[in-house]
Amino acid sequence: MENNISVKENQMHFVFRFYQYQKERFPLMVHGLLIACFTFSAIAYSRLSRGMSGFISWADYGFAACMTVGLFFLLRLFDEVKDYEDDVKFRPYLPVARGLIRLSEIHIMTGAVILCQVMVLVLMKPMLLPIYGLCLGYMILMRIEFFVPDWLRKHQVWYILSHMLIIPLIDILASAFDWKLSGALAPTGLAFFFVVSFLNGLVLEIGRKMRARDTEEEGVISYTSLWGIHKACLAWVALLSMTLITALLAADYASHPSIFFYLLGLAYVLCLCPIILFYKNPNAKTSKWVEHASGLWTLAMYLLLGGAPFLIH
Repeated sequence: MENNISVKENQMHFVFRFYQYQKERFPLMVHGLLIACFTFSAIAYSRLSRGMSGFISWADYGFAACMTVGLFFLLRLFDEVKDYEDDVKFRPYLPVARGLIRLSEIHIMTGAVILCQVMVLVLMKPMLLPIYGLCLGYMILMRIEFFVPDWLRKHQVWYILSHMLIIPLIDILASAFDWKLSGALAPTGLAFFFVVSFLNGLVLEIGRKMRARDTEEEGVISYTSLWGIHKACLAWVALLSMTLITALLAADYASHPSIFFYLLGLAYVLCLCPIILFYKNPNAKTSKWVEHASGLWTLAMYLLLGGAPFLIH
């Protein structure tokens, strides 16, 4: 019965297959909201750091949000190609592995997104092309795993560190809709924000790959299988703590009201609760709580560092 459903699903029109694909691998509503917050926060923090009042035009903000959503979607598409053989072997239930979306269609979508973004930038914001080129070039290096795929796969820490650098690079592009389009230099304080983004990416990456022993999958990397539950939990807490410290420095640089320092601390304490529960009782439910806490922590960082302080200011 399942095979019949899969065959029927794979024969549907591309529009319906794409809808199911994004629902499973890149839910546009959820990811779009988080990335829109990410973009707003980067621009807002840039303006706060420069001592500027008011926001950029909403047309420019919409443009910036579309660009960042497109770049994160490209990351998803690149990963589909990079992980295809492993997915077919170990995770045949995934959309591309089971044939819902074909590899040829992934390549077409990739080319279409890049072409659209480049054309729109050339026509509307050509001064941002070098930064976009930097992001795209780094993503291509990630796609080919920096010419050393075997070495990176054997050294997982270097793998995630090298891949997470794309997040501050996209941050640079998002914030450039403020400082670059204004003809100014990037404010020094953005360095704190970029580090927070980098650390947030690591918190998310490790948090979504924490597994109880009975839910581990063969051929699928998790940090609990690599390091054990004890070390994986310590790593997550250490990254959460480093993010908090950097966020406090960023808030201090931008002269945020004291209430935001307390809110950052409160968010930290609340996000520690799921990891403690997972450590004491590692199961599918508590591991999911850690994943949700990672996402909520990231959202809280962006709202408390850029969005909310800017709106109050």
